[in-house]
Amino acid sequence: MEKLIVSSSPHLGGKKTTQNIMLDVIIALSPAMLASVLFFGVKAAALILTCVASCVVSEYLCRRIMKRPQTVGDLSCVVTGVLLALNLPATLHPLMAVFGSVVAIVVVKQMFGGIGQNFVNPALTARIILMNSFPSAMTHWVQPFDYAAGADAVTTATPLGILKEGGGELPSYLDLFLGNVGGCLGETCALALLLGGVYLVARRVISPVIPLTYLGTVAVLSFLFGRDPLFDLLSGGLLLGAIFMATDYTTSPLYLWARVVFAIGCGFFTVVIREFGSLPEGVSYSILLMNILTPLLERAIKPRPLGAPKKQRGKKPEGGAGA
Repeated sequence: MEKLIVSSSPHLGGKKTTQNIMLDVIIALSPAMLASVLFFGVKAAALILTCVASCVVSEYLCRRIMKRPQTVGDLSCVVTGVLLALNLPATLHPLMAVFGSVVAIVVVKQMFGGIGQNFVNPALTARIILMNSFPSAMTHWVQPFDYAAGADAVTTATPLGILKEGGGELPSYLDLFLGNVGGCLGETCALALLLGGVYLVARRVISPVIPLTYLGTVAVLSFLFGRDPLFDLLSGGLLLGAIFMATDYTTSPLYLWARVVFAIGCGFFTVVIREFGSLPEGVSYSILLMNILTPLLERAIKPRPLGAPKKQRGKKPEGGAGA
């Protein structure tokens, strides 16, 4: 006689696993990784491999020390390593990249319980810590296709840096779109990032709500502030952040309208920092700030359950206060 098994929901399982989702993200990031190697040479490939290896080793050792089940196989640490590398300049010293990887995995992710428990994006938090710890190294940009190492490399400014300082010739829209500008490894080539975003949406890994709302907010506010909306959309880490980091499952809201408010907040703070802040870029700080506000958004903006009656203002419940 067969036994009836009683268990809690959900009772239907899907084919998607954490590993499958992370593998899709890695595939989506591949065009940006290839573009970074094309523009910045072997240094870019070495930095990506350093960050990925450091994140994998950090997660393995941390889980082992904490005597928790291993999660290296879900590939989330690989995604963190790739995203961190794509947020770094090509000339960064490998030991600094290792330091950032350890911070991302051990401090931001594992100390809060591991995957699904961190309240801020690990890669972005590590980048901000590196920016504050090593500001000179983190803002040392080189020209694309200049494969010279160290002091022999020709330094340059990012498009947003040129705009902020008010001097120098701004790059063309075509250079911004193809990535022939200075900047972090993964933020320069808009074409590669858009290809990755289309792949993730087609595979239903991410919803287009956050990226489109984020980019739309930046475009509208950029126009209202008298800036060039297209230049703002193609410059800096906006596309990388909107597509790959603002859409992180753990640190972004679950509900539709909460996502919309989340993305509007990201876009608002990004433009405000770019326009009024001392830094030329504001994507990292904007997403991190909205990550912190995500629990409040989910608590304040909840969808009405199916079949639940609408709240009627001013109407007291039947039976009075003493019922």
